[in-house]
Amino acid sequence: MKTFIKIMYTFILAIILVACQEEEPNLDVLALPTGLTVMATPSEDGSGEVSFNATASNVINYKFVYDDGTDAEIDADGQLTKRFTKTGLNTYVVTIVAYGMGGVSSSQTIEVEVRSDFSDPEAIQILTGGTSKTWYLAASEPGHLGVGPSREGIDGDWWYAKWYSASPFEKCSSEESDCLCDDELTFSVDTEGQLTYVLDNKGQTYFNGAHEGVAGGSEGMDFCYDFDTSGIKNVSIGPSDGTVPEAETRGTQMTFSDGGFMGYYVGSSSYEILKLTDDSLHVRTYDALNPDLAWYHIFSTSIATEEPEVFESVFTTLVWSDEFDVDGAPNTANWGYDLGAGGWGNNEAQTYTNNAENVVVDGGMLKITAKADGVGGYTSARLKSENLYEFTYGRVEVRAKLPASQGTWPAIWMLGANFDSVGWPSCGEVDIMEQTGQDKTKTSAAVHFPDNSAGEAPTNSIENPTSTTEFHNYAIEWTVDELTILLDGEVFFKQANSDSVPFNLDFFMILNVAMGGTLGGDIDPAFIEDSMEIDYVRVYQ
Repeated sequence: MKTFIKIMYTFILAIILVACQEEEPNLDVLALPTGLTVMATPSEDGSGEVSFNATASNVINYKFVYDDGTDAEIDADGQLTKRFTKTGLNTYVVTIVAYGMGGVSSSQTIEVEVRSDFSDPEAIQILTGGTSKTWYLAASEPGHLGVGPSREGIDGDWWYAKWYSASPFEKCSSEESDCLCDDELTFSVDTEGQLTYVLDNKGQTYFNGAHEGVAGGSEGMDFCYDFDTSGIKNVSIGPSDGTVPEAETRGTQMTFSDGGFMGYYVGSSSYEILKLTDDSLHVRTYDALNPDLAWYHIFSTSIATEEPEVFESVFTTLVWSDEFDVDGAPNTANWGYDLGAGGWGNNEAQTYTNNAENVVVDGGMLKITAKADGVGGYTSARLKSENLYEFTYGRVEVRAKLPASQGTWPAIWMLGANFDSVGWPSCGEVDIMEQTGQDKTKTSAAVHFPDNSAGEAPTNSIENPTSTTEFHNYAIEWTVDELTILLDGEVFFKQANSDSVPFNLDFFMILNVAMGGTLGGDIDPAFIEDSMEIDYVRVYQ
């Protein structure tokens, strides 16, 4: 028995020794960078720029660490340009770390003397009030968060939030994004003129979905994550990169040390000041993962309080209406029909008819009914005022109750009257009300025009939990300056009007219920029929 124990002990010891030997590092995968040299060439034009060129053998990448609190990582090319922004002639300490295989590194520290003639003391004074000032998301303003093209050559104009502009309080009304509205951004300046910054985000940061991995996220969408933003960041002030036209920017750029950022996380620490007053700050920054995207933020010195906008229409004279007070077919002087199947590119499942079973005036209501045809298809109706009543500018108001069935896609909308000659989206489209087939607790609005159509169209939704059980007023106020869309008098969508968009010519109205398709989605297999009921359509000018 003792012999057996001794053999087993020897066997186990041998296994342990082999395991320990296998855990020893493989020296063949370690390669220490050697011969590290760094050339620093300061610009002589007073811009504060310095060109660095690092070289070494066995190098994979470099990290530059500056004593102004910033750093940068670059590949083995070793070439980098850095702008130092402290005004005057200053000496900076720069540490360059060269990394080799297996994470081993060598480093070198140099000093570089740089002259920067740029200064913006007024910006520092306004940002800090001379000592310290706190800024908040301007949540009540349209465009408090937005995105557009970052440079010329992507999509026409590139210096504003062309692709998306948040509606008032849009980011405060959802738990996925409401943490953005709690942020406090404090700028301070010390007696030596050093600008600093602190972001108090109450423990949560609103992350762009492409960057959620930084916070360990996996939602696949923009989301609020627990994320620590504590600590004072140094802020360097310098000239902007010249991408934004001079008339559209202050021309000053802020760069935060240690990865500092302004509320919404897109991986950037540099923000161009577009506009700055005592109580308003507009900034622009680039997306660190997508250089074609520029993000926009608006901040205020006052905390926004969400109060429904009291809207007063400038259009008070009723010029056209259909009250649907005569039973039978809709008035042919007001309405024609689109007939047929296919959904005009939206993959819809219905065939549009003018049959009484799909469209009828009954009991003072227009009823547009989508029905299963019994052989796997669906019928419905699409009414339009094309060539019967077309107009430019005014207020359209439609009082309606929407279908509740899954897969129904009701819409109240307008299309440019020159549709036949210029096509879509050149003619322009205004969706006063749409509702998806899956979520019957919200309704949405959108506008479509060249380069801003289909999935790229400006849009917004609003909570509307009784849309299928009660009548609501869906309206648009259309002026030469702006398109404003409302639900029961509450503004939830705005689109600027100008000569560059097709909203200054005649439009006609459309009322329809589609089945399935882009917004209708999956249709309830048990669906038989459902209706959108309309009390009236009125136009004021």
